Amino acid sequence: MRVLVTGGCGFIGSHLTDALSERGDAVTVLDDLSTGLAGRVNPQVSVHLQSITDAAALAGVVQRVRPTVICHLAAQADVRVSVAAPATDAGINVVGTVNVLEAARAVGARVVFASTGGALYGTATVSPSPEGLTPKPESPYGTAKHCAEQYIGLYNRLYGTGHAVLRLGNVYGPRQDPSGEAGVVAIFCGQVLREQRPTVYGDGRQTRDYVYVGDVVEAFLAAIDHGGPGVWNIGTGKPATVLEVLEVIGRVAGRTPEPLFARPRAGESLRSALEVSSAAAELKWRARTSLGEGIARVYAWAAAGSPIRAQR
Repeated sequence: MRVLVTGGCGFIGSHLTDALSERGDAVTVLDDLSTGLAGRVNPQVSVHLQSITDAAALAGVVQRVRPTVICHLAAQADVRVSVAAPATDAGINVVGTVNVLEAARAVGARVVFASTGGALYGTATVSPSPEGLTPKPESPYGTAKHCAEQYIGLYNRLYGTGHAVLRLGNVYGPRQDPSGEAGVVAIFCGQVLREQRPTVYGDGRQTRDYVYVGDVVEAFLAAIDHGGPGVWNIGTGKPATVLEVLEVIGRVAGRTPEPLFARPRAGESLRSALEVSSAAAELKWRARTSLGEGIARVYAWAAAGSPIRAQR
């Protein structure tokens, strides 16, 4: 099928683009390179340098490509940026998503949307959190993703579309920027390799559902092949604390890192784990990569110099 990946030069999007190409789909990428890197994408894949916030330019690309499916991963994904600039965050994550939905509607394309699990549910009263739990986001980023999901549901009701939502846990793996603002696994691996003290915000006991990027890609492929609407959590269902992540990295590295504690960051939830039984039942998908195995892969990738085209 013909697939357009927004944010296809990003960490997750580039891995998804590779997987789609490998299985024989005709793939096109749309990315404004605000955070993505063109070098992550196979040179044989066509990349359109456009932003989802430019409705006309986006619509023009979609009209030319006429995709069967749009995998929508383009986003402003930094919680701290959303706290500092909520209007900017909403412009990308809400209005940009509406632009994608309108462009998709014009050509009859189905949208598979990358949402968030932890930032959407907030510090939930039920953990692991099921899809039916009332969202209580604690940041503008989580709120914007929730709002975007509401538009997707509206389009499904109003126009009979089959758009789907994947609520992702904390995704980690090769190609994630080890010097960036998000992605604690890659950041910690980079700091430990440089023999720096990893910075832990808060007491390090906050939990996240860390899910490996290769498993997330498989979830996208399953949602594409499912062909219908749905909302699915994509995680492991097994929370881990930040300190536990650092402990695993220490075992892989063969030394015990000494964390440097800093003040908690505004807008970040204290705990997060996702109930994943719906994805198992309806998409026939489960995460297969253990935290230890995934972290070992990331550490090896970072030790090899963080190659931009590393495999998942």
